[in-house]
Amino acid sequence: MQTVLFHSTIFGPIHSRRLGSSLGVNLMPDDGKICSFDCLYCEAGFNAQGPGNSGLPSRESVAADLEAKLKEMSAEGKPLDVITFSGNGEPTLHPDFEGIVEDTIALRDRYYPEAKVSVLSNATRLASQSVCRALTRVDNNILKLDSAIPETVRLLDRPNDPAFDIDDVIRRIATFGDRAIVQTMLTRGSHDGHSVDNTLPSEIDALIEAYRRIGPREIMLYTIDRPTPEGTMQRISPAELRAAAERITSATGIPVQVTA
Repeated sequence: MQTVLFHSTIFGPIHSRRLGSSLGVNLMPDDGKICSFDCLYCEAGFNAQGPGNSGLPSRESVAADLEAKLKEMSAEGKPLDVITFSGNGEPTLHPDFEGIVEDTIALRDRYYPEAKVSVLSNATRLASQSVCRALTRVDNNILKLDSAIPETVRLLDRPNDPAFDIDDVIRRIATFGDRAIVQTMLTRGSHDGHSVDNTLPSEIDALIEAYRRIGPREIMLYTIDRPTPEGTMQRISPAELRAAAERITSATGIPVQVTA
């Protein structure tokens, strides 16, 4: 069974396909997974592996670990493009998320003032004013939208909340406008006898309408890069990604970054 990728709070720097030299911040356990989605393609595995035993890192320990790493990198003259909140689940679930973002920005300003702070989020916590305040402060507020069709979201992203409403999520993302970047994973496969494909023309049409409502500064289209817990999920070809991007840009006027 595929399990968590990150076994520490601070990891990397790694080369991100979308962001460059990225120092990761994992606010979830280092031996388990906690997420409000249970995506078929998640590189950290399914939620069924459990939350582990280490618990969530404290605000103080995140700041201490991050400062130690930034100080070390700076002394060695290593480059850094971005500090990225990612890891073994949804970072905005951490109860001290806003404070940790505040600490991270202060440390960035001290050691790597040219670096960006990015958050990769599934947008399920946008009803929280604290989370939204934090997301307005980061440089790259990257919010997931894999489909605008409810049935597809439930099949592909598998939200934990039975009352999850993708239209409400789109409305909340739209409050950020051009302070948001929308990230969409394109893939196809099957799970438990159900076909899953968010590359269909009807899916792209629905996404285009959602992108228009949101008006983000950029759209990130990408596909699978690592093994997935649902083994049927397929990597989309660069040509297909580019064709989808061209269609989206033509219909919305919004820049699309393609990561194949």
